Parts: sequence; structure tokens; C-alpha cells
Amino acid sequence: MTVSPRLPPSLARDMAESEPTAAELIRMTGLAQRRGARSVAIGRGRSAATAAAVAAFARRWEATGGTVLTVVTWPEEAASWLRQATRLAAADPDLWIMAGAPGGWAQMTRRLLWSTPWQPGRTLAFAALGTNDAIGLVGAHNLHALAGATTEGGTWTVCNGSIQSFPPDTDTTT
Repeated sequence: MTVSPRLPPSLARDMAESEPTAAELIRMTGLAQRRGARSVAIGRGRSAATAAAVAAFARRWEATGGTVLTVVTWPEEAASWLRQATRLAAADPDLWIMAGAPGGWAQMTRRLLWSTPWQPGRTLAFAALGTNDAIGLVGAHNLHALAGATTEGGTWTVCNGSIQSFPPDTDTTT
């Protein structure tokens, strides 16, 4: 990124987010396990839906023997998100897990790209972030190999500048 990571207010609009489905949580945990992760750092927005998603994922993850190194929350609006981005990236986990409303997530992700060694290819995100609108706020070209679960238990990944989706019965290793 070569310009300010902050989005103009007109673009940083809130988009829909919802409680995670059982299928989504199962797939998120499975994706992390398939990648061989033992430790995760979780970044999340502050809404009730996001808090529920992260709490449910953390319980499932720890029940499989995984470790949650840190949970960093970010506001939907901030001066720069630098403090939160620095804390999340500093955990240096096997994988980062991200959840939140697309607007706040995009601001945080842009700050991560701008100011930290965070890598999209070492990140899994919940379904609310796996949409063209959400990814478009950051730019798919900046998010190669970012992946996540769909609400139906499928997967999505950013590849070659666009989102590719796979149905629940597809055995992907992303």
C-alpha cells in the first residue's frame, strides 16, 4: 500500500453481519487444523455478533488442543487502528483469525497491511468478511490467500484478485 490506509467515511459503511452458524464454526476450526496451526491470534470488531462468533470459535479451538494467544478488539471508528494492528501482529501466531463488520475490519486490515508484518495468507476470516463488498474495501489484490468459511460450511479464498467459493462438500485445503 502506498497511500493512507484510512478509508474515506463514505466507503467505510457498515454491512450486515450475523451470528455464526454451526457449519461456519466447524469449517473455521477444520480449516485452521488443516493448515497445521497450533496457535491463533484473534482480531475482532466489538459488536455482539462478533463477540459471539469469536467466543464460540475460541471454545472449539481450545477443545481441539489449540491455543489462543490473544484476542484484540478494534472499534468501527478510530484515528488510525495502529495500536490494535500492532498488538494483533505482534502475537506472531500460526494463524490469525478475523471477525467483524466489514467497515471496521477493512480499516483494521488496511492498517495491518500498511504498518505490520501481518500476512493475509496466514489468516482465516468469518463469512461476513468473505464477500465482494468486504474484500473490495481493502482490495482483493492486497489479500491474496486470505480464506474463510461460509455460513453454509463451505470455504472462500481470495486468489488472483477475486473471491473463489467452494461448497460445503468440497474438500479444500485452504
